[in-house]
Amino acid sequence: MKNHWVTFLGGTIHVKVEGKGVERFINQLTRARLMIWNVKRQGTNAITFYIRLQDLHKLRHQARKNDCRISFLSGQGMPFLWKRTLKNAGFLIGLILFFIVITLLSNVVWGIQIKGASPQTEHQIKKELNKMGIQVGKLQFNMDSLESIQHELTNKVPNITWVGVDLHGTTFHLQVVEKNTPKTKKPLSPRHLVANQKAVIVDMFVEAGIPVVKVNQFVNKGQLLVSGLIGREEDQKPVAAIGKVYGKTWYKTDVELPLQSEFQVFTGLEQKKYSLKIGSFSIPFWGFGKIKYKAYETEKNVHPIKFLKWRLPIDYVQKTVREKELAQRDYTKAQAISAAKELAVNDLKTKIPNDAKIVDEYVLHEQVENGKVKLSIYFQVIEDIAEAKPIVQGD
Repeated sequence: MKNHWVTFLGGTIHVKVEGKGVERFINQLTRARLMIWNVKRQGTNAITFYIRLQDLHKLRHQARKNDCRISFLSGQGMPFLWKRTLKNAGFLIGLILFFIVITLLSNVVWGIQIKGASPQTEHQIKKELNKMGIQVGKLQFNMDSLESIQHELTNKVPNITWVGVDLHGTTFHLQVVEKNTPKTKKPLSPRHLVANQKAVIVDMFVEAGIPVVKVNQFVNKGQLLVSGLIGREEDQKPVAAIGKVYGKTWYKTDVELPLQSEFQVFTGLEQKKYSLKIGSFSIPFWGFGKIKYKAYETEKNVHPIKFLKWRLPIDYVQKTVREKELAQRDYTKAQAISAAKELAVNDLKTKIPNDAKIVDEYVLHEQVENGKVKLSIYFQVIEDIAEAKPIVQGD
């Protein structure tokens, strides 16, 4: 019979008919348009055949019109399979629960191994991992990506230069490269200290060498500040000049800032959606409904699901939809000038040494044009202006 899968879903019954006139009974079923197949004779007074489960009632109705005995040998197909399954429901439920438990345990963190770190650094790394929710016994589904974990640890733990984060099975493996302790400095070669820019000297701290300038003296770029030649002129000895010479320097910064600007901000409202992804097919199981925000940004985290050491072709997907809106910022002229000065200071700090100090500022030019505030600001900075210049033969 064709379309075996259709009959399998509907169910079939193996029937045996015994008695006189079984051939007439078969003809009677055919005239009643009952579908039968695999008709076989069993001896002289018996015939077996298959019939659809849905035609069972019609078969019994036809049997009342004929003097034959009908018996049912077996049932096949989905309805009978389901009935047998229900009889063994305890075993089936236990099997399903077993696979669910094993799958969950396969996606729990059972170990964190840290290599290449000192005990102190390892303790700091574990503290940061705890803050990020990465602990033994926690599910991996709600954890950040490996790249995010690596970035967070590099920023939060000051003693490491680099950390590699890998997840093998249920264990996190972290390979740490710590910052090297500064090596013993090599002896310095003979040198002078000269000015790296124009400045007025405000202070000096000389460890080695002879100062040749004084406080409040103006110096030009390249001018000698501390000589590396010591001793009398006829018997001078070259040494490495060491020290700091602080001078007052000048910087000019031009900055402009619009009085009115627009930018995107998050409102704090968000929706979470969870789904299982099988290949290109996604099955949502939490967070149904349309996104109710006009403007939003979606963050997507995909976590592979494992069974023991094998990665299943199923991913746990978490989507966070955050509402955002367009905000407008309006400055008064005074506010814009104040904000522009702050921008200029921040820009200047990126150009000067970390130990330099901004001591004064002067607004040289101020203008409001085309909805923008334009400023030219003059800064006075105190910084170390000394730089090394090697002493060559003949100096």
